[in-house]
Amino acid sequence: MVARVLAAALATMLAATVPAMAQIKVGVILSISGPGAAMGVGYKAAFDFMPQEVAGQKIEYIIRDDATDAENAYKIADKLIAEEHVDALIGPSLYTSDVAVQPLANAAHVPMIAMAPLVPEPAKFPYSFADAQPLSLMVSVVFRHMQAQGIKTVGFIGFADGWGDQVHAATVQAAAATGIKLVADERYARTDTTVQAQALKLMTLHPDAVMMGNSATPAVLPVAALRRLGYRGAIYGNHGIVSPAFIRVGGTAVDGVIADTSPVAVYDQLAADNPVKPVATAFMTEYTKKNGAASVNPFAGYSYDAMLLIAHAIPAALTRGKPGSEAFRVGLRDALEATHGLVGVSGVYDMSPTDHNGQDTRAAVLVAVRHGEWTAIR
Repeated sequence: MVARVLAAALATMLAATVPAMAQIKVGVILSISGPGAAMGVGYKAAFDFMPQEVAGQKIEYIIRDDATDAENAYKIADKLIAEEHVDALIGPSLYTSDVAVQPLANAAHVPMIAMAPLVPEPAKFPYSFADAQPLSLMVSVVFRHMQAQGIKTVGFIGFADGWGDQVHAATVQAAAATGIKLVADERYARTDTTVQAQALKLMTLHPDAVMMGNSATPAVLPVAALRRLGYRGAIYGNHGIVSPAFIRVGGTAVDGVIADTSPVAVYDQLAADNPVKPVATAFMTEYTKKNGAASVNPFAGYSYDAMLLIAHAIPAALTRGKPGSEAFRVGLRDALEATHGLVGVSGVYDMSPTDHNGQDTRAAVLVAVRHGEWTAIR
């Protein structure tokens, strides 16, 4: 089981001789239903493989569904902190929910590991961490591919919310860095059923490529609309679209879509010398045994890495206090910040007092939909 694989990966830490103490509680906030459900399924399924004990301490996972709603996520976090007295939070798994929850978690001195590409500000929110790759990193990889393909102009279409805004901001930055002209900014709601009008506007501007600032299955809408209208340019997405559900819902319309993603999504296509490959392969081998070969997705990997980071920090935190105490939570925070060279399935983590994500280009892989599956672009 992957729980044993994780335990083996943490052998030096788990060998710490710590007397039995109170149970460690980990609150987990996921978008299991609602528009983000396609991603939430992956996030949740990973918890079947999490360790039940670390450094002699029992682990309790309290998993809650925020229904892809930031207000719900805030309420759930409040209850987990005030009533369940959790020692750490994994999630939320939605960017806007992470933004809503982090002030609450930080005020309560509860370390949280966001699983959307939140960019933590350690000076402002010292208890916030993130294990998903930052948009600035991932979008820059996409634009370097555009540049190599000779693309000169790009149109943007994304969600009319905080996630869309963040992808757009990263797009503006990457476009400027590569000399590619951004010619449009079209938006739509996650719950919309058509984006025909926005697609038509993009078509009239004749961009060489389209960059999407969306996620999960609602990302299929603009692709399908553009293809119906006869658009023949390249269509790019961010790492929020890479899932089996995107291909299942989009069918042949999404063939050729290019995106960036976590290494675990194409673990079996990674180069032999990629440091992530052994860890990602061990996890996904067990994950697919239970969920099927078509279940491979990056979101399960973010859940795995979140617990990997917490497990890595637990032995040091136990020297500071008992689970359930503020001293233990502060110890977790300090140990998370000191993480160095920790290889996960989504990248290699090198945290610091000024960087609570700690990833580099080893965390980014370009993929394309080819013949009904995500395929690495070498």
